[in-house]
Amino acid sequence: MLRSLARAATTHNSWHHRNQTKISFFSYSSKAPKPTFKPDPKKPAPASAAADALFDEQDRLRRLAADDKNPSLDVGPNGRPLFSSASSFSKLSRNDVCTYFKLTRDALNAILPEGLPLGMMNEFQDSLRSALLVRQSFLGLRDNFRRVVDPPMWSSNSKGVKVRKQVVLDGPVSCGKSIALAMLVQWAREEGWLVLYVPRGKEWTQGGFFYKHPQTGLWDTPVQAENVLKDFLKFNESYLKQLPCQIFDPIPLGEGAGVGWLKDVDSLAIPEGTMLYELVKTGIEQTHAAVGVVVRLRKELSLVKDMPVLIAVDQYNNWFTFSEYEEPVTIRSCWPIHARELTMVKAFRTMKHDDMMVGAFSHSTAVGKLRKDLPDVPVDARVMFPRYSLDEAETVCHYYLRQRLIRREAFSEENWKKIYFLSNGNGTEMRGLVPLMR
Repeated sequence: MLRSLARAATTHNSWHHRNQTKISFFSYSSKAPKPTFKPDPKKPAPASAAADALFDEQDRLRRLAADDKNPSLDVGPNGRPLFSSASSFSKLSRNDVCTYFKLTRDALNAILPEGLPLGMMNEFQDSLRSALLVRQSFLGLRDNFRRVVDPPMWSSNSKGVKVRKQVVLDGPVSCGKSIALAMLVQWAREEGWLVLYVPRGKEWTQGGFFYKHPQTGLWDTPVQAENVLKDFLKFNESYLKQLPCQIFDPIPLGEGAGVGWLKDVDSLAIPEGTMLYELVKTGIEQTHAAVGVVVRLRKELSLVKDMPVLIAVDQYNNWFTFSEYEEPVTIRSCWPIHARELTMVKAFRTMKHDDMMVGAFSHSTAVGKLRKDLPDVPVDARVMFPRYSLDEAETVCHYYLRQRLIRREAFSEENWKKIYFLSNGNGTEMRGLVPLMR
């Protein structure tokens, strides 16, 4: 019964917060009828209920604005500061673990123009503040890549620590993998790295126009290729204008999205002196070259020596299962196309190289269970990302108290521990359950 409550609260946490029905927290009898938490999607909420919910949120915003003028409220467990005083992710240390790092949406959108993870957006929306928990698991991930780039600086403090150039973030549902990956990308970009960030890897395996290239036998997706190049250009334009191409072999052309093949032209010449910016722009402007440019870009990134290069892919697990594309076999049957048969996925999926690359599994987009030993991935690359520890959960609940998701009269150590153990440290479930404290 409690597990059902957790699932319902996770899906409709905002509705729970605004519902005025009095529910005794974890106290109803098993013989009593279960409270209905899930509204009927076919029946819209009454106008009065919507108005009340809007009024409640506006009232909460006003109260939070007043709270910001009172620093004495920014207190975490045992009187410790609730918010970190560090100015950037690079400045975070062990002393900042179990504090919240304040961000601004404008700064986030500027440094992560490809888009924010859904879990991060939900956290910001429900808490009404752009702030993220500083976790030891994130600092370990950040410091791993620090050691890769600057080994002498860390050699004396990292005895016995294994340094990985390729990392796969795995772990249970809602343990914070996507958020940690986005934080890593922001840190790397603040450090001046060239980062190719793919926040939605599943989009490489679905939608748009696709066809089988007769020369490679792989499936090209020019619409996705154009989107990838546009995203890569958003933050990295200034870097790409300074980096020259180092491969000058002609780029094979393919079928353009909605325009067919070019006549009597099957490749694109790359003259010496071409900059990476010009290469990427060509792939965006010429649909026939989009896929070929993405494949060439992957090879060029391996040759960049002027700055550290990181490839970061969220929803990485979707590159090891079947895509949503199908190949017609007969009039009445189709054959599913595996992600490894897609040209772009094949070019980027492998981690058996010397480049820095990190991929995060997303169980919310999973279409099947993966085996432990993945093809194209080093055996020791997988790192298990934990859910909230008890100390982290305590800080999280104090933060939600500060953000008025929890009523102060209902907040107690006993109640927040109930929520922690009920959700098993699942961050999404905890955020959905805390408004139910009574």
